[in-house]
Amino acid sequence: MNIVKNRAWSFILVTLVYIAATVGGIFLYLYLPIKTEFFWLKLLIADVAATAFTFVFSLIFRNASVYDPYWSVQPIVILVAYAIAYGVNISGILLLVAVCFWGVRLTANWAYTFKSLEHQDWRYTMLKEKTRVFYPIINFVGIHLVPTLVVYGCILPAVFAVQGSYGAQTDLQFVGVAIFLFVSVCAATMQGVADIQMHRFRKQKTGGFIRVGLWKYSRHPNYLGEILMWWGVGLACVCIMPDKWYLLAGAVANTLLFLCVSIPMADGRQSKKAGFAEYKAQTRMLLPIKKF
Repeated sequence: MNIVKNRAWSFILVTLVYIAATVGGIFLYLYLPIKTEFFWLKLLIADVAATAFTFVFSLIFRNASVYDPYWSVQPIVILVAYAIAYGVNISGILLLVAVCFWGVRLTANWAYTFKSLEHQDWRYTMLKEKTRVFYPIINFVGIHLVPTLVVYGCILPAVFAVQGSYGAQTDLQFVGVAIFLFVSVCAATMQGVADIQMHRFRKQKTGGFIRVGLWKYSRHPNYLGEILMWWGVGLACVCIMPDKWYLLAGAVANTLLFLCVSIPMADGRQSKKAGFAEYKAQTRMLLPIKKF
């Protein structure tokens, strides 16, 4: 118990879990008896297996937040592994830079806010209280598996582009790739700015609602950044693989996850504060633009 209460030891334990999950996932991917052309299926199985491994440790530590960094670590590991295995062209390098910039920043934000394995995300605690006996199922499916599948869908276009050594064949395609990946980097930067502004607001311990910076006109600018990030990556890949437009399904799923789950949960918690109705009427859900 003393170990899980200690921030440094907790961080080391989570890191070891992720190293083991990564090694196990890669090993499983390499030795699955599935044809190379079905690499996406091998990746899916290995990804789910790594998620299940992480879930086991969330049970051992009685804390579903063990899974929290998986969202940002998974895409980096996957894309870097494919880049090492297949090499990268200019388009692949740009994709790699955009995804790694997003992932490193988001993981750093998790590390900054991580207290110890004694602390769990309020959303998981709420779900546990509401679902009770069914919580183990909700924990695995809702907290672990669904997010893994969503991010798998988001990174899949980039995996196809790198694995197939796709690159921009025309100047117009290259411009499209550059523009959409620039949008992704800007979106990740916006997330970072929003997170820093929120950290500063919480340190002030004034309560109420944050009404400064990106949060002045938007209730969820960090979620907007996450949504735009994966639309940028998806559209950049479609520029160089027009026939694989269906891979945008990941970006669609990610958008729906935030619109139908994350935002309603966050707003539900905020609604318990006095003045929420007025705050909601004055502030847009996503776009940081003043309401007129």
